Amino acid sequence: MPSPWRRRTFLHAAGGGALALGLNGALAHPSAAAEVPASDAEFDLLRAKWRDLILGTGFSPTAEPYRTILTTLGTTAAGFAATMAPASGSLWPGRSWTDPEPDLDAESYAFSATMNDSYNRLRTMAEAYSQPGTGLTGDPGLRDAILTGLDHLRAEVYNENTTRYGNWYNWQIGAPQALMDTCVLMYEHLSAERIAGYCRAVDAFVPDSVFDSYTGTSTGANRVDLCRGVILRGIVGKDAGKIARASQALAPVFPYVTSGDGFYDDGSFVQHRNVPYIGGYGAVLHDGVGRLLALLRGSSWEVTGAGTQVFLDTIEKAVAPFIYNGLMMDNVSSRGISRIGTNEHQRAHGLMATILLLGQGASPEENARWRAMVKGWLQRDYHYPALKNPGLSLIRASLLQALQDDTSVKAAPEPVEHRLFHNMARATHRRRDWAASVSMASNRIAHYEFGNGEHARGYHTGAGWLSWWGSDFGLEQYSDAYWPTVDPYRLPGITASRKPLADGEGGNWGQPMPDAAWVGGTSDGEYAAVGQHLKGISSTMVARKSWFFLDDSVVCLGAGISAADGHAVETTVDNRALGATGAPVLTVDGKAQSLAQGWTGTFEDAEWAHIAGQAGYVFPGGARLHAVREERTGSWRDINSGGSPDPITRRYLTLFADHGVDPTDGDYAYVLLPGASARATAQRACDRRWLRILANSAGQQGVRVPKLGLTAVNFWSAGTVDRLRASAPASVLVREHRNGTATIVVSDPARQATSLDVVWNRRVSKVLSKPATVTAATTVGSSLKLTFGDLTGQAGAPQKITVRLG
Repeated sequence: MPSPWRRRTFLHAAGGGALALGLNGALAHPSAAAEVPASDAEFDLLRAKWRDLILGTGFSPTAEPYRTILTTLGTTAAGFAATMAPASGSLWPGRSWTDPEPDLDAESYAFSATMNDSYNRLRTMAEAYSQPGTGLTGDPGLRDAILTGLDHLRAEVYNENTTRYGNWYNWQIGAPQALMDTCVLMYEHLSAERIAGYCRAVDAFVPDSVFDSYTGTSTGANRVDLCRGVILRGIVGKDAGKIARASQALAPVFPYVTSGDGFYDDGSFVQHRNVPYIGGYGAVLHDGVGRLLALLRGSSWEVTGAGTQVFLDTIEKAVAPFIYNGLMMDNVSSRGISRIGTNEHQRAHGLMATILLLGQGASPEENARWRAMVKGWLQRDYHYPALKNPGLSLIRASLLQALQDDTSVKAAPEPVEHRLFHNMARATHRRRDWAASVSMASNRIAHYEFGNGEHARGYHTGAGWLSWWGSDFGLEQYSDAYWPTVDPYRLPGITASRKPLADGEGGNWGQPMPDAAWVGGTSDGEYAAVGQHLKGISSTMVARKSWFFLDDSVVCLGAGISAADGHAVETTVDNRALGATGAPVLTVDGKAQSLAQGWTGTFEDAEWAHIAGQAGYVFPGGARLHAVREERTGSWRDINSGGSPDPITRRYLTLFADHGVDPTDGDYAYVLLPGASARATAQRACDRRWLRILANSAGQQGVRVPKLGLTAVNFWSAGTVDRLRASAPASVLVREHRNGTATIVVSDPARQATSLDVVWNRRVSKVLSKPATVTAATTVGSSLKLTFGDLTGQAGAPQKITVRLG
């Protein structure tokens, strides 16, 4: 069925005239100011500002990319106008909103979505009427069609006498936003009677009570969307009270949360209770807040208060770590990855423009950093550059084009950093020439989200999915019909049972979570130890998985892999998408393998493998490796009820370990080398001194990399590994530096340690710094003992200690 997210695609960032709209200086969150009187002139000014925020300003309609965007808009609107045929229960043939059995089931969702979609089509027509260069600018026939459509919807379905059915979103967010945007664009053609009727309908479906508590469907991005609809209703209907109520209701969006929906202090963003959603609802929230701040600045309802700096901080803390070379990583977009017509690059384009908009209200230093960051993404996206996106709005295009043309801005390179998001079970690892991210599930974060018929086969996206990209290769990995064609049981990096799962396993909006607490890790900001106590969805399969993120590689360990479902369990080393015709050479231990589609191979004691133009894989101690080349056919309808049923075929090259049927204490070990050549991979496999695997069991997993001075251990249970000992489950990373100091980072990913002792058997002369959670730091002989107090309240956050070696 049509999805709420697609109904959001009309959202735009503000355009080139944003500075003139008052976006100067520091932003802030709403005050609790009482309702203030307003003149007609102020309402008229706000309406004009919103019109500019919809349409954009300061661009030439005959210049590219605007000419193409405007032409496309005109063609789309003309098609809508030509086929519009008002009838009982519909505005377009075959698109009925009349629900014969109105309730909250999937069928009713589809009917309510059709009503919402009808408003969005009228909004598109109104934009084509108002924009220059569409071929329909000021067209009387189009004008009359828009007014006819608005009246028909008002009379038949969206009015104060209708009982809501289907998806709440369509009635409270989708339709009100599209209706009020259309009213702004067509205002001079609307009678007072029409406006009053439209406003009564919005009041009926979006009463002030939606803001009474910050719970349920009135949190995070949904709260911002609700505020937007009511603020615009107040402007169109000249109701100061509505604007005051909704602007004040933005306040709960800004502070960090410690549970539920919203932004966390580690940069995590959660929506729908337990789903990481920076690339979906988080993007909507940023876009909505940015435009509402621009709209209200300088008005009687200006958003004030120091807390909005917290919101601005999320650009670098939450958003930027998940954008790499112009793409938004799929593991924070949930259901959005199952939607036809969008991909990880397109999801990034809107956010990039939103960052530029918000930057105009940030400090000069922040704005400069953000512009350099976005320019780098613009320049490095070779696969789907933002300004080649035909679906980009004029406002977004104008912001991005202006930045690209600004020779005073030098593109910033990708950062070298590791970011651990312990509150949403994600981690990102950034290098200059590659990036990776791991996606996990826990007793706090869902395996995946299925709802509205979307994301039907995403059930293993939280099973340790390790996605990665190179600077000049791999940016198309997830962008070329990957999700409808990939084997959902063989996502890169996951360990999963082959037990067949139903589409939407866990139920509509079930958002199933495993009963697994130890999920997270520790990082010094450059390297990291990340781990997942994995429990399979609707399966008895369990495993301990660890990733050690290094300078040029990721060491991947698995242990304790067991199941009793009567099905095989596999760990997918990698599953590279090859497009429709790709056939890169696979080399295993120096021998090139067959390029034939349908080929399979098993290598009993493989030491290394290499996929040309992609990556190298090293198997310390040897491994039984399986490989397969295959063409897979699927459709977007397979994973999203609103998708096309047309078949799509794509090629894949998969490397995996088969742990057998109902394994007991299975394991694996491999090293991922993104971008490495075959020669470099072979050399790494021969270098026995580069890596020491210290432990790989259900009790502990750890590595030492002497060249980096790094030792890292995930303690699933208390124990001793090499020079490290932990008295309780913990994640420990030690970096010895050339200047005679060392950094020790410790965390309690399970959030269960009421006390913890960590001993490092290394001579330490002085403790230079330690957090308050360290109640004692004792150096005795050739060892250091760190005693931690209750860590359960730290939410798994890393605790950093620095010492001088003696």
